[in-house]
This record gives sequence, structure tokens and C-alpha cells, in this order.
Amino acid sequence: MLKQYIRKADIILFIVLVVIGLAASFALSFSRSEASAGAKVIIESGGDLYAKYPLAEDRVIVVPAPKQVNVDAPAVNQDDPASAQYDYYNIVEIKGGTVSVTEASCKNQVCVRHGAISRSGESIVCLPNRLVVRIENGSGEGGGYDSVTS
Repeated sequence: MLKQYIRKADIILFIVLVVIGLAASFALSFSRSEASAGAKVIIESGGDLYAKYPLAEDRVIVVPAPKQVNVDAPAVNQDDPASAQYDYYNIVEIKGGTVSVTEASCKNQVCVRHGAISRSGESIVCLPNRLVVRIENGSGEGGGYDSVTS
């Protein structure tokens, strides 16, 4: 029967790998917080740029859907100011460094149930109202390739 021993070098190697892993984790979380500091919220409606807002500033935006879309929308609620102003709409809320669609005139409400996004590259899409809400980092880069393979 062979006895297997843990050597001193194995323990040192394990400790070094744990330290490298913790350092990499810290570096990634720090770089994400730095990147989100200058992040922008890009709102597109009907395929066109509607607005750009800083992720750091809290606000509520009513985004009207382009005309001739959303044939399956429910009846307009006249008590709601957003509904009274537009036939089809989405309400986008930027709050505490996150973005979410809090209300929409579409039937399926997938964009509302999606929840909040907070990192560069994430997006919320409302197909019936042709709305895209995405976050890009502050340098204007983003949407590029992460890596290239052959």
C-alpha cells in the first residue's frame, strides 16, 4: 500500500493560488466599479437613439413608442399621466446606479419583469414597443468583441 503525503511545497502552492485568486477577484471588482462610474444609459426607440443619460444620476424617463407599433397593447389608462400623453410608452427609471423599466403599455410585460441592470453590456428590450435600454461604459467603447477566435 502506498502512502501519499502532502508535502510542504503542495501547501505553499495552494496558498499562492488562493492569494492570486483573491487578488484577481479584488482587481475585477475594483475595475467594474471604476467603469460604472462613467457609465451611460443608452435608450433607443424604434431603432433610433432616443437619449443618453449618466448611470449615476437618478431620474425617470417616459419613452414614447414609435407610431404604428404595438398592435396588442391594452386600452389606454386615462388616469396615468404617461398613458394620457402617449398611446404606447415605457417608463425607464435610473436609480442608485441601476436601470429598470418600471411600466410599459405592452401586453406581455417582459421588459418590466426583467428587473434592473447595472453593468456595461447589459440591456433590457421591449419588442412590442421597439425599445432597447442598454448600459455602455463611459469611454464610448463597448459593444465590441470580448475576444476573437479562429
